[in-house]
Amino acid sequence: MTLGFVLLVHTAFDRAEQVARYFAANDCPVIIHVDGKVKPRTFKDFRDRFQGEPLVRFSRRTRVEWGTWSLVRATQFAAERLLDNFPDVRHVFLASGSCLPLRPVAQLKDYLAAHPETDFIESVTTHQVTWTVDGLETERFTLRFPFSWRKNRRAFDTYVRLQRRFGLRRRIPDGISPHLGSQWWCLTRRTLESILNAPDRPAVDSYFSKVWIPDESYFQSLSRRYSADIESHSLTLSKFDVQGKPHVFYDDHQPLLERSDCFVARKIWPHAERLYSTFLDDERPIKRHADPNPGKIDRVFSKANERRGRGRPGLYSQARFPAPGFENGLSCARYNVFSGFEQVFHQFEPWLARRLGGRVHGHLYHPDQVEFAGGETVMNGCLSDSPALRDYRPEQFLTNLLWSTRGERQSFFYGPGDTPQIGSFLARDPNATLAIISGAWVVPLHTSNMDFDEIKAEAARLQRAEIMFLRTLRATGVAARVHLWTLAEFVEQPIEKLQNILDEITGPGPRRLTDLPQMRDISGLPDFLLQLRNGGIKPQVVGDFGSLPTRINRAAQERSQNVR
Repeated sequence: MTLGFVLLVHTAFDRAEQVARYFAANDCPVIIHVDGKVKPRTFKDFRDRFQGEPLVRFSRRTRVEWGTWSLVRATQFAAERLLDNFPDVRHVFLASGSCLPLRPVAQLKDYLAAHPETDFIESVTTHQVTWTVDGLETERFTLRFPFSWRKNRRAFDTYVRLQRRFGLRRRIPDGISPHLGSQWWCLTRRTLESILNAPDRPAVDSYFSKVWIPDESYFQSLSRRYSADIESHSLTLSKFDVQGKPHVFYDDHQPLLERSDCFVARKIWPHAERLYSTFLDDERPIKRHADPNPGKIDRVFSKANERRGRGRPGLYSQARFPAPGFENGLSCARYNVFSGFEQVFHQFEPWLARRLGGRVHGHLYHPDQVEFAGGETVMNGCLSDSPALRDYRPEQFLTNLLWSTRGERQSFFYGPGDTPQIGSFLARDPNATLAIISGAWVVPLHTSNMDFDEIKAEAARLQRAEIMFLRTLRATGVAARVHLWTLAEFVEQPIEKLQNILDEITGPGPRRLTDLPQMRDISGLPDFLLQLRNGGIKPQVVGDFGSLPTRINRAAQERSQNVR
């Protein structure tokens, strides 16, 4: 049994020459079609390299364009010459210049000899197709497509809409059952000759010349008309990404290619030196003799497609900037946000850093400066402390910080005086743990030396901002873990509340807290809150301080007992 190859070549001529010579060295005739767009001089130089090689010849050329009839015409030209010039050929294998044999040709010959009447071509009906990307399935056979989808997309789309609007439909020729499948096939001589010598071929060719992407339907449909035995799969390994573009194989894909047991693979990177030197060497030890089974590596490509389509959780890029609701995770790691604690306690930031580990930043969203931990001006990932750069994309500032420091726990402070745009992001992020003491901003205000009118204005501004943030936390769709207390509720049992937060973040510890940082003096708060109320500012977020002295004394006693 003689096996012949048709090679469709338009670039990487050195690699195409290597593959053609390999086939010819194994007594397989090769007919090469070179794209008509290739310059005459380039084509002549390429053809002259095969002078004296009787098994390598060239077919009539045509200009080839993706998705058009030209691809089928180029295949017809090469297949006709192969059948005419080599009458001993019993199977014809269609490949491209970027294809590479993965197993010795002798194994492929033996495999075909064991299936002398079988056509290997993926051929499925349109209602079974699930792989088309941005494509038409049934309509590709019932509408006309005279315009190039790539070069004249506007005319293509307009003409499709007009045909749909006016109900224009083409009649499928008698005896044609529309099927789709991979462009790459291996057909018996009898089936291929029946297709090329069919008495109604002019009418059939005329019909398919206006079908969209006919190279995926012409031979696939006509094989069903003439073949006596079809195995609906290709002997060529060809994988596609989420955009319908073929995966490119590189040197590090060698184990994956070997595991597929396929005879040929495309698309090979032209500079994959190791792949070409390995697979074009028939002297290498052959480990496997199984039937081709590309499904064995589908899991790897499924993961690659998912990674490309969805990306890594919390990693943003220009090519995959998520729309709301379509993110693959808002951030890449757990983080903690504390609000009001630094106003209730002295030196709360260093105390928290000792308790949690990792980095505890100040107010990352302070309007005047990004307060990185340790006073750093540039953080991992070259993140600047510039508030202008941060506020250009406040959400991505945080996700970049978390990505650049992944593996290290991050905590920071956030309050009503900070940039408000990040608030909804924090509420929606399931990686966020928010611990909030509402109304804590009154503590530094009541000890400040500001004019009372200025205090009232600042209190009104901070309370208004905090109310908006609290509304966000109470809205639907909140995914963050939120711990919320009013100032009055917190100062009554600060140890218990802090213990609950730390247990959630780090896991339950063997001992309760005993070294709570010193609480600021809040004994004068009731009078200050009354003064604000009388001045026209109603403290809505602070809580009930009607029995504040009793609560303060009780909390002090509890801390004292725990220390002892």
